[in-house]
Amino acid sequence: MMRSLARLILALPEASRSCAKAPWMVDIVGPEARSRMMSGIRGKDTKPEVRVRRALFAAGFRFRLHRRDLPGAPDVVLPGRRIAIFIHGCFWHMHEGCHLAKLPATRPDFWKVKLEGNVMRDRRNIEALLALNWRVLVVWECAIKDKAMDSTLPKALAAWIRGTERFGKISGVKP
Repeated sequence: MMRSLARLILALPEASRSCAKAPWMVDIVGPEARSRMMSGIRGKDTKPEVRVRRALFAAGFRFRLHRRDLPGAPDVVLPGRRIAIFIHGCFWHMHEGCHLAKLPATRPDFWKVKLEGNVMRDRRNIEALLALNWRVLVVWECAIKDKAMDSTLPKALAAWIRGTERFGKISGVKP
């Protein structure tokens, strides 16, 4: 068993060998390549964020982006209406009940701590905004992933914005 594992490791390209030392690791690329790939994940101007911005513009709303003076630097802000909108990726913000929010099999302890930290930070930021008398809307990635939502998203956003709820969610997960 160990000889076949050693032969398998030696057959791997040099960049992948460092991951192969631990046979339980599932990653097929080396740490440097994985780091480079992970650093390419954007935090601003993501596809879901751009879709929401287009929908808001189509509905006639004008907005500001990433106001750093507000807790959590909301993705979209309608300052005149005191509305902050967060566009959350289902994986990164652990959207409960969503098929896109699976805990990775590789290094589950690390990911659990990291993702739960994201959820706690989101909760603190939302509570801080509500305490400052802002209305807060969370739009989940799963709700806007389907291109069919392009026609209904402006209406859903406009309905919430014109409403009176202090906190709301637009989600693709059925309750």
